[in-house]
Amino acid sequence: MLQKLTLDTFIAEFDKGLRTVFSTAHTVRPHPDHDLAEPALTDAEKKQAAALMRINHSGEVCAQALYNGQALTSRNIQTEAALRQASQEETEHLAWCEKRIEELGSHKSLLNPVWYAGSFALGALAGALGDKWNLGFLAETEMQVGKHIENHLSRLPGQDAKSRAVLEQMKVDEAKHAATAIQHGGAQLPLPVRLAMKLSSKVMTKTTYWI
Repeated sequence: MLQKLTLDTFIAEFDKGLRTVFSTAHTVRPHPDHDLAEPALTDAEKKQAAALMRINHSGEVCAQALYNGQALTSRNIQTEAALRQASQEETEHLAWCEKRIEELGSHKSLLNPVWYAGSFALGALAGALGDKWNLGFLAETEMQVGKHIENHLSRLPGQDAKSRAVLEQMKVDEAKHAATAIQHGGAQLPLPVRLAMKLSSKVMTKTTYWI
């Protein structure tokens, strides 16, 4: 692990952070909503859908940061590979959410640099605690994200099939990431840690809804 923590490594991670927050993300897979027509939404419905997609976009920014931080301090090559794979799919989620936000005429959260920095630090700490807890943290994160997506699906305007298609595919991917983490030996986190994660997530989602 010590050999990985070089100046070049930190420069590379800083560059990843800048690209995640400020650059346009790209996707290998087609956008889940690529074959769906833009629905007729009122201004209020567009605002609601855009706010929910902004939250999901920020959640993916946080996921990128968590995975990069965890991979940086992971002690196991297989664990690091699993984290990097999940990170790649989260990059696609970023691209999907960003495109949908633009289509709805809104903007990404102005607080994304803050969310990235804090999440990267948490991820690095989780990775340093050992792979059992590192993967457990990944699994718990993905399960909580899945619950947020479920909530957002119920709050989207009924006719917004495009946003719904994006969130449905994200939900599938998040469940797969959680299952992969558990299969690789992730342990269930202590209840106080899970509750603290839920609390911090609430702060992020409520703030990002508006900013």
